[in-house]
Amino acid sequence: MEILSISMDSASLKQLNEVQKRLGFKSRSKMLRSAVLSLLKSHSDLEALKGSVESVFVVTYTEMEKNHVSDLLHGFGDTVKTSMHHHESGIGVDILNISAPAKKTRELYSSLERNKCVRSVSCVVVKETG
Repeated sequence: MEILSISMDSASLKQLNEVQKRLGFKSRSKMLRSAVLSLLKSHSDLEALKGSVESVFVVTYTEMEKNHVSDLLHGFGDTVKTSMHHHESGIGVDILNISAPAKKTRELYSSLERNKCVRSVSCVVVKETG
């Protein structure tokens, strides 16, 4: 097995240690392996999509970054069927119902995931035809 090294600020490391303890992982390595495998599975599932896809995206960001995220989403406006926005304690949440070809769904997910203004993005596929 290969050894990887990561850098993390002390607040995140403290949080990581708390989650490790709460979830009962014997080591941080085992927990991080599990998280990485989950991420790889999500990407593999997205890559396997074909045809037309109905999905729900949940996007979080700081309210200060709302305009940057909104600008990005406007580029995919033709795919957004419904959207809902909520903000609490400086955090914005957008819930988006997306209808798009698989390729465009992947492009949207990837664009949000790479955007430094986005705190988190998740995608749930509701229906795939094709």
